[in-house]
Amino acid sequence: MVSKELKNIFLSASIPLPERDPKYIDSADVIAIRDSVIALATTILPHYRLIWGGHPSITPLINYVLQKMNLTIQDHVVLYQSRFFENFFPKDNNKFENVRLTPANDDREISLGLMRELMIGTNDFYAGVFIGGMEGIEIEYKMFREFHPKAKVIPLGSTGAGSKMVYDNFDFEKNERFLEDYAYMSLFQDLLIKNK
Repeated sequence: MVSKELKNIFLSASIPLPERDPKYIDSADVIAIRDSVIALATTILPHYRLIWGGHPSITPLINYVLQKMNLTIQDHVVLYQSRFFENFFPKDNNKFENVRLTPANDDREISLGLMRELMIGTNDFYAGVFIGGMEGIEIEYKMFREFHPKAKVIPLGSTGAGSKMVYDNFDFEKNERFLEDYAYMSLFQDLLIKNK
């Protein structure tokens, strides 16, 4: 059972794929993406519930943090997956108790749209964190702002790719640390823990 008192943090993240649009891979900082996802999970999991769409490059990192910290806080993590990708789910999905499978359509984009709508639109969020990624980051950012206009947004431009495009092209309260601060643990401590 998911406890009600925890505030939710939304994570939109992925490591761009070389075969996709080069504008994402060309600016992506893969090390920064991995470091920031690990730092986010390490910093917030004891205090918040982390909700994300199960990109195969991200789910193993969150599982890694749970294993390393020896955390048995399954109610602090909720993983959304579209049944469209059922044959490609990372084996790490089996490590999570709260996996929300959303219906599949014959169309990839319609299936992803439904998953995003259920994931973002049916939960309350304290903040959204956007890391690396491709066009999905931009789509999820717009959807997140539409459903949660008062929530904090943290698009980490320092990770490049879709998150840098969000930082550069969308209107929100800009913070130079999102571009320049690679000390992700202290960044998330300052933004999400100290002012909780």
